[in-house]
Amino acid sequence: MGVDRILREARAAVEKIVPANIEITAIDFEGPVIVIYTKNMEEFARNADLIKKLAQGLRKRVSIRPDPSTMLKPEDAEEKIRAIIPEEAKIVDIFFEDSTGQVTIEALAPGIVIGKKGNILNEIKKVSGWAPNVVRSPPIPSKTVSEIRAFLRSKREERKVFLRKVGRKIARQTLDGEDWVRVTALGGYREVGRSAHLLMTRNSKVLIDCGIDASSSQTPYLNVPELMPLETLDAVVLTHAHLDHSGLIPALYKYGYDGPVYATPPTRDLMALLQLDYMKVAVSDGSNAPYSSAHVQKEVLHTITLKYGETTDIAPDIRMTFHNAGHILGSAVAHFHIGDGAYNVAFTGDIKYEKTWLFNPAVNRFPRVETVVMESTYGGHNDTQPSRHEAAAQLEDILRRTQERGGKVLIPVFSVGRSQEVMLVIEEKMRHGEIPEMPVYLDGMIWEATAIHTAYPEFLNNSLKNRIFKDSTENPFLSPIFHRVETRDMRERIINDPEPLIVLSTSGMMNGGPVMEYFKNWADEPKNSIIFVGYQAEGTIGRKVQGGMKEITFNSRGKQIGVEINMEISTIDGFSGHSDRRQLINYIANMEPRPERIILSHGEEKKSLDLAASIHRKFNYDTRVPKNLETIRLH
Repeated sequence: MGVDRILREARAAVEKIVPANIEITAIDFEGPVIVIYTKNMEEFARNADLIKKLAQGLRKRVSIRPDPSTMLKPEDAEEKIRAIIPEEAKIVDIFFEDSTGQVTIEALAPGIVIGKKGNILNEIKKVSGWAPNVVRSPPIPSKTVSEIRAFLRSKREERKVFLRKVGRKIARQTLDGEDWVRVTALGGYREVGRSAHLLMTRNSKVLIDCGIDASSSQTPYLNVPELMPLETLDAVVLTHAHLDHSGLIPALYKYGYDGPVYATPPTRDLMALLQLDYMKVAVSDGSNAPYSSAHVQKEVLHTITLKYGETTDIAPDIRMTFHNAGHILGSAVAHFHIGDGAYNVAFTGDIKYEKTWLFNPAVNRFPRVETVVMESTYGGHNDTQPSRHEAAAQLEDILRRTQERGGKVLIPVFSVGRSQEVMLVIEEKMRHGEIPEMPVYLDGMIWEATAIHTAYPEFLNNSLKNRIFKDSTENPFLSPIFHRVETRDMRERIINDPEPLIVLSTSGMMNGGPVMEYFKNWADEPKNSIIFVGYQAEGTIGRKVQGGMKEITFNSRGKQIGVEINMEISTIDGFSGHSDRRQLINYIANMEPRPERIILSHGEEKKSLDLAASIHRKFNYDTRVPKNLETIRLH
């Protein structure tokens, strides 16, 4: 059996590499990681090369952990740790990570937790057996992050059982015979929305993304024979949290899937936030959500998080690495290494190939890549976006103009990504006096999504990360101009406020959400403005308003509402989290190494075909634009 063989090889490698004075008590699988338990953690700490040698020898991710007999139970350890740390450290949270044997202590004054020459940390380690990791508490507390940590803490034993099962499935023996690799388009091809790709080999099946179409609630083609039954899937890989990529993943657990979801840590938290809100909006609109909160919880319990650059086995013949995609917090390009060097394919998800106010540009350098499956949202011939600087100037002009005529500004935004960038620009413009100061209200999940950004500073660009953690006066997200809309009464007061103001509100495509309350009350007034800063899918109310419709009818709390539109309508493309045509072509032009094939998805048919033709002419690549349900053999 593959599992027994790998564990035997692991023990042999350990005996060969690890000095005899280090006691190894157990070796086991936990998810894609081989876990080695020891009573001599200090020896490993003193010899960092040991772990590197073990990983190289085993060709697996390796985690060294203290033997459980040397560690207090988390609840007992927490009590001891709180007794050791002085009150003035102001502990915000303590959470234990079985996967590392580490206890992370979040505090407002981390220096006090560390103590003089690390004396408090040493005491914590001696008393509890856990390795302390001290971090500064995020400046904006996140309810989502706290609740997910608490949930995972409560399900610790259940998660261990699940991870062992995953590890054994990954380690199973592969079939003999001809190897092959293919990709099936299950959604999001020649369209935007319901992204889903099935990557298959002779031995494995991996679903990349599983989204829902915001404009029509259409779902991917999940009932195809090659995907069913869902229990045969090895893994689900999520490139980022937006609902057109993540929105249907909990339904997989409803219909029998019981395996892992691989995502970055912020993607895990954001997907849960967006999915729960999607359910809430569906209920308020009088429709049924395709899953319950219990399925979202199961998804979170089954999520294995990976940082950028961390390579892991996800199936017996597939290894995966996430790289920064530059689109939203935690968004990733998923790179798959298949077989023993047989084939490499990268799925970009949604990418931004330039530095933005939030992120570094998308990564396009890989050890090897033969095929790239790439988005083409703005791949059309005329899809050229203004620069970030031009977008900021455009926003400044509209805000000043609307304020001068005594109007209000409504900006429909996705809670994740565009809202934070627009916040940064408005804060900077007001701080420098370039636009008059006025209140900026954040409605929907924007505040909570912003809090999650501050919980994961390592996923932001360096300049913003430094500003967030310097002090509260430097953190742009804590500016007094921003106000969180917390109640329906507060929303009513804002709607009826006679003074100029700005509202950023979800949903970004105006297909429900609090944005519609402001819109139906302000749309008929010429002095008001609505500004679109993100993609508006075909068929959404946002696309209709953006296109100049003068009257819109939509459902509001079960009633059909007709709205006359006289407000100023503007679109600022430079805030997009998607690459424009020029950036998409440059992403491929600068890619190392040179791929053999480009497959285009996530774009309206005309734009995808246009981009494919241009890439073929320019680089002589094999370019494909499959339809949903088509399969392409890669190898």
